[in-house]
Amino acid sequence: MTPITEVEGRRLALTNLDKVLHPATGFTKGEVLHYYATVAEVLLPHLRDRPVSFLRYPDGPDGQVFFTKNVPPGTPAWVTTAEVPHTEGPARMVLVQNLASLMWAANLVTEFHTPQWTIGTPGIADRIVFDLDPGTPATVVECCEVALWLRERLAADGIETYAKSSGSKGLHLLAPVAPTPSADVSAYAKGLAVEAEKALPRRVVHRMTRNLRPGKVFVDWSQNAGRKTTATPYTLRARAEPTVSAPVTWDEVEGCGSPAQLAFQATDIPPRVQDFGDLLAPLFDPDRAGQLP
Repeated sequence: MTPITEVEGRRLALTNLDKVLHPATGFTKGEVLHYYATVAEVLLPHLRDRPVSFLRYPDGPDGQVFFTKNVPPGTPAWVTTAEVPHTEGPARMVLVQNLASLMWAANLVTEFHTPQWTIGTPGIADRIVFDLDPGTPATVVECCEVALWLRERLAADGIETYAKSSGSKGLHLLAPVAPTPSADVSAYAKGLAVEAEKALPRRVVHRMTRNLRPGKVFVDWSQNAGRKTTATPYTLRARAEPTVSAPVTWDEVEGCGSPAQLAFQATDIPPRVQDFGDLLAPLFDPDRAGQLP
């Protein structure tokens, strides 16, 4: 019999709780749901008012993995949705606004991906993001070197930057910015990626071209485009282990000497939240928002 759980007055049918979703550690769907319930207080602010793209992996990372942007079939009427403009026409997408909708979405088994803007101002970014992606044999250690350069360069423009692990191989940098058209943020980010390549030519590449990337860090500036999304802070990733896109301190970035130092799994996150709170909370402070030059 499917367990029925009540969350904030909403009845949820939570299915297949014993199914293993992260095979390297035997991490089950029940543990996935418990993780999201435990970190909801810090995760929800990063989801709220941002249309969610779901990267679903209902049978684990070795099964079918697919993006869902439109409202999934069977979505309860009480889950908030909104019409979102797209180049091919408007789409209706989910907004994860509270614990009940978070647990409903987590039951679908998904990574959460969100844009750099909120639903009230589509295409007007309130943050800038850089996805630092290492090409083998480079690792997150080399990403940290690039992150420190970008941190200083952004600070020179009055923009305060924060970091999180990607939950995969690399590192994400985020910074709050005054409301700015996504196209302008994207152009600025591309300019900094080009600067980084000139300053660190043996370490950085700003183009996605695969044959340019071995041993270097690709500074992906393109996720600032209004149509693009980035893995949301605290989301689990569809990998063999239950890795998390976890906020990190700059001390951890500066001291990173091996990839394991910035690799975090679901069980690591609640103690980190207890120790640090949400390291990305400054993203929500309008007084910290930088103005693009």
